[in-house]
Amino acid sequence: MESFNGTIRSRLPNQGTTIFTVMSALAAEHDAINLSQGFPDFPVSDELIGLVHKFMKKGCNQYAPMPGVPALREQIALKVKEAYGADYDPDKEINITAGATQALFTTISAVVNEEDEVIVFEPAYDSYAPAVKLNGGIVKYAGLRHPGYSIDWHEVKKMITHRTRMIIINSPHNPTGCVLRPDDLINLEKLTGNTDIVVLSDEVYEHLIYDGMRHESVCLYPELAQRSFVVGSFGKTFHATGWKTGFVMAPEPLMTEFRKAHQFVVFACNTPIQYALAGFLKNKDNYNQLSSFYQQKRDYFINAIAGSRFRIVPSYGTYFQLLDYSAISDESEMDFAVRMTKEFRLASIPVSAFYNKPADHNVLRFCFAKKEETLDKAAEILCKI
Repeated sequence: MESFNGTIRSRLPNQGTTIFTVMSALAAEHDAINLSQGFPDFPVSDELIGLVHKFMKKGCNQYAPMPGVPALREQIALKVKEAYGADYDPDKEINITAGATQALFTTISAVVNEEDEVIVFEPAYDSYAPAVKLNGGIVKYAGLRHPGYSIDWHEVKKMITHRTRMIIINSPHNPTGCVLRPDDLINLEKLTGNTDIVVLSDEVYEHLIYDGMRHESVCLYPELAQRSFVVGSFGKTFHATGWKTGFVMAPEPLMTEFRKAHQFVVFACNTPIQYALAGFLKNKDNYNQLSSFYQQKRDYFINAIAGSRFRIVPSYGTYFQLLDYSAISDESEMDFAVRMTKEFRLASIPVSAFYNKPADHNVLRFCFAKKEETLDKAAEILCKI
């Protein structure tokens, strides 16, 4: 096929391939254990698989309603009411999405206009900024304070202008595993009160939180919830990342805008999976036990590498663990991550990839959502480095 001879003015001129794709490809090339990309290597619940099959056989294979299957939206509303005491109308304030990334992109597309400013905390999940830029918005980066990755709210206050349209928060936080505390949400509520600023709260790891801590959802703060989009993910919650099924919650005026955009992005999402999830959510144990399940995996991994030269950066949520390699090498995070993959056959993610500008703190992100045998092999390698 002949090459295109015209001119395309790129909307993302400096955007390359995502670090997840790069490191997973490198892991495959060198037959390395892949603790880079965040996906489990253990099976999805047999019960949930059975429910998907049941509804496929039952004939639930055509378009779902644009907002999502009513039964699933109703179960989400019940779960949120019990967990956070928040009331969301399943018909007017909850929408099913094709995964959390689509939810994030559509939310940004729905409310961010040309030259609007969006505050993003970095290190940041890598889809936030490109989505803002594709919609003509301006990204303003607020740095999380190393090494604890906390927010300096005085800095954030200085960043807010009459053009600030959105603040994006993420807790439990990918890539660091830190979590927001009550003071963070109270500060955010005060900063955004009596403004036109909306909040996009990425809470896809809401059920993966450890050490007896509480997930500080914006749903717990009524005034904040009134200006917030909340994004969740069933793929993260139920070990089925390939199903790409998530949801958005927002007060009706915000959801109305979301749906205007959503209908032209995917319109409807996978029908039998929605029915299956609705049935699966009826048993609270299917999600209430996830914190202990993943905390056990985190602790297993930490104990397995106790004899290594890596320093453990506390992870309070998600299924990611940061390791500081300052005692081993002064190489950049990218160089060290690549060398580990090639020489030691263990793939991770350099946290520097989640920054807008170069920022090296000698930390790598490892996914511990793996079988024990996988974690044992990875730990054996880490203890030899």
